[in-house]
Amino acid sequence: MKKGAQGDGGGQPPIVFDAEQISQIEKLGAVLSKGQLADYLEISENTFRAIEQRQPEVLAAYKKGKSKALASVASNLINQAQNGNTTAAIFYMKTQGRWRESTHLEVDAKVSDVTGMSDAELADIARGSSADIT
Repeated sequence: MKKGAQGDGGGQPPIVFDAEQISQIEKLGAVLSKGQLADYLEISENTFRAIEQRQPEVLAAYKKGKSKALASVASNLINQAQNGNTTAAIFYMKTQGRWRESTHLEVDAKVSDVTGMSDAELADIARGSSADIT
């Protein structure tokens, strides 16, 4: 028979990561999501998040690994953009420079009543050979 109140004792002891495991989390954090990292460690994502709360250094290591990877990719992207890779330059400007591609077309045209025109007059307009349309 169990002694004590519900929730006291029982269950598995909490998982605590050592320095080597935390170092591994930093390295893997560069390439894996938290869910993937939990799968790799053979624990649930909820367990991983609980460990992060108990051991703030685990969360810090994960963030550091992710940040290092992002910095490396961003550096490579900037290098490619500066060395003439137009696609890289456009991608960088769209994501970091708030640059947008847009087509702005201005039309300066007179609108005419064409209901009384002959087919020949309409053909001239379509070819652009009509001098004035009113």
